[in-house]
Amino acid sequence: MTPDPLPPRLPATDLTRHRRLREQGSLDRADLEAILDAGFVCHLGVVVEGRPLVVPTVYGRDERRLYLHGSVASRTLAGGTPVCVTVTHVDGLVLARSVFEHGVNYRSAVIHGTARRVIDPEEKLTGLRLLTEHTAPGQWSYARLPNRRELAATTVLVLSLAEASVKIRTGAPEDGDGPDAKLGLWAGVLPLTSAWGTPVPDPALPPNTPVPGHIARREGTRHG
Repeated sequence: MTPDPLPPRLPATDLTRHRRLREQGSLDRADLEAILDAGFVCHLGVVVEGRPLVVPTVYGRDERRLYLHGSVASRTLAGGTPVCVTVTHVDGLVLARSVFEHGVNYRSAVIHGTARRVIDPEEKLTGLRLLTEHTAPGQWSYARLPNRRELAATTVLVLSLAEASVKIRTGAPEDGDGPDAKLGLWAGVLPLTSAWGTPVPDPALPPNTPVPGHIARREGTRHG
């Protein structure tokens, strides 16, 4: 049976309620999904032996869950404990007339929940496929799939997308109609973009090994 889809509006819980800069907050699940789809590296936060620890890792998703990848040896991926996952995209620097009004145009998502270690081999393969296809679409069917030993050496966590906080900041500085506007200083936004470069072949490749189309097509396209 296919589980019911998550509601289109994000719930405002004690962990996700926007308490500061509420105008930048969003309860639209579509905004959460767009932020997740625009990136592939998240930061996983967890308390380990009484100390906070945050590590970067890759992720993939379906309509209800976020899958995270890591080594079996990683202390942060023990599973069954509360975690916090963040994804952030910086779109530009907001340079105002005063330092106090400087800021950043950004898109961010913070996901809260209890991560579960994926044990079932079929679900683990599903999670790894989502991770791979999210990071490099087309690579799952191109590269060799994991064998039994590699699967045993890989930890996959799954986290519900039910509870999340989203914030987005766009636009110009906010001091254009204040006293500092009379200073005659330049103010505006310095955009930041990133794009995929030219694929660099492994030196161990035989000469004239072609770049697969699903990789070559990404050259010059925007990331984020």
